[in-house]
Amino acid sequence: MSNHIEANLGEPSAVTHSVATNRRPRGRSKRRSIPLIGAYLPISVVIIWQVICSFNWVTPEILPSPLQIVDAFVRLTSTGELVNDVGISLLRMVIGFLLGASIGLITGLFAGLYRRFEEVVDPSVQMLRTVPHLAITPLFILWLGLGEWSKDILIATGAFFPMYINTFMGIRNVDSKLFDVARILEFSRVKQLTKLVLPAALPNILLGLRLALGVSWLGLVVAEMLGSSSGVGYLILNAQQFSETDIVFVGIIIFAVVGKLSDSIVRLLERRWLRWRDSYTG
Repeated sequence: MSNHIEANLGEPSAVTHSVATNRRPRGRSKRRSIPLIGAYLPISVVIIWQVICSFNWVTPEILPSPLQIVDAFVRLTSTGELVNDVGISLLRMVIGFLLGASIGLITGLFAGLYRRFEEVVDPSVQMLRTVPHLAITPLFILWLGLGEWSKDILIATGAFFPMYINTFMGIRNVDSKLFDVARILEFSRVKQLTKLVLPAALPNILLGLRLALGVSWLGLVVAEMLGSSSGVGYLILNAQQFSETDIVFVGIIIFAVVGKLSDSIVRLLERRWLRWRDSYTG
């Protein structure tokens, strides 16, 4: 009798084995991924677009064919004009984004950690963030001229608000019990920030980073189309004045591709830095 009980205790039952085998982490169910599924839709649109243009259902002045756009891209690249404009736009974007996002991050941290700072700063920020780019662009041009600083400040203004709001909300969404634990463990303010606040607020901060990138591209287009003599935005505006629709599409596609690449970089950082999250993936 005892030997029989020991034998049963020493071996897992069939039910336990079945449950352990079929158990999977929530939100991480295995599914078969389809290679480059995200490219199916744009490729289909381009094919339909080319067919419509091949049958001359629309004029090239209104909607040039994808082949005409590729030809314009090659022509601009061979002359070096496109490479120069893209380089100038990227430099403006990087400077403005780093300036605005860093100030937004620091301001959001202080507003989230210190209620008195929030009471002083947050009402003004919430009021100013509703002002459109087009409304403040003339002021920047009047104050700073048509030089690079007016464009950089305009881009930085757009990047500031998403970064500030998401950083602030990320800190305020941290569980208050974690602060109680940090107080019991006698964490210093710096250790509390690096070990508790920033890791817990990181999902919101990265979301703010993605939104700030998108708004920065918008600010770059506005800055280059209203007060510039170089850059991709100026290229689009100049082509529009001469009815060169294919070049307009070249500029739009460049903004779309570079914007998608920058967003993909942030999403890659999210997957790497937020591995600890066990969230639902669909």
